[in-house]
Amino acid sequence: MTRTVAIIQARMTSTRLPGKVLADLGGRPLLERVLERVRKAARLDDVWVATTTNAEDDPVVALCERLAVPVFRGDEHDVLGRYHACADAARADVIVRITADCPLIDPDVIDRVVFAFQGGDFDYVSNATKRSYPDGLDVETFSRAALERAHAEAAHPDLREHVTLYISARRPHLPHGAFRIGHVTLDEDLSAIQWSVNLPEDLERVRRLWPRLPEDFRWRDVLEAARGDRFLLGLPEGAPDPTVEAR
Repeated sequence: MTRTVAIIQARMTSTRLPGKVLADLGGRPLLERVLERVRKAARLDDVWVATTTNAEDDPVVALCERLAVPVFRGDEHDVLGRYHACADAARADVIVRITADCPLIDPDVIDRVVFAFQGGDFDYVSNATKRSYPDGLDVETFSRAALERAHAEAAHPDLREHVTLYISARRPHLPHGAFRIGHVTLDEDLSAIQWSVNLPEDLERVRRLWPRLPEDFRWRDVLEAARGDRFLLGLPEGAPDPTVEAR
């Protein structure tokens, strides 16, 4: 039986916003919020966290242990190697990659991407290569065989750091393999919306959004809560507001 495992990469030493994965969001650490959301996805058999062997990430491990979430520790910079070893430990046949800076991640979107992967002849399916979803809802699903190939063949430091670049070929100037790629897209283009947490203002954005959301929210609830507010939508300067144009 095929075993589908989400692996959430998390570390405390983010360059732009150190410690963000344990920053408070509505009374709980941001990583805990991500885990709450991901665990609601129906098409996952398990959820793991992949962190580093650095002492700075001991609090990440402590949180996972408190929440009874399995955790794997590996090299800080070789994230591809960390994912490969974590997939081994989790006995994963299909890997779903999520990052810990996406507290608004939608379990229904996870299920949609996994369903597309399961229903087609693909090595890799994502809603993040042909962008139409808001940033912060990114889901990548790929086979264990694709991960094995990437781990064996990808040597460039950028390919080791970013896990799926060798598979997805999102940066054509870097070496990449030949894989069967699938895309999950919306009928509308909402890709200018920014809901991932990379900078202090991003954290402030999700903190302001959080109390406006219903308990078991989905991303359309977030869109409605942010409608017409450029800061809450995270729109770059000069970008049109898609929530206004859609009316």
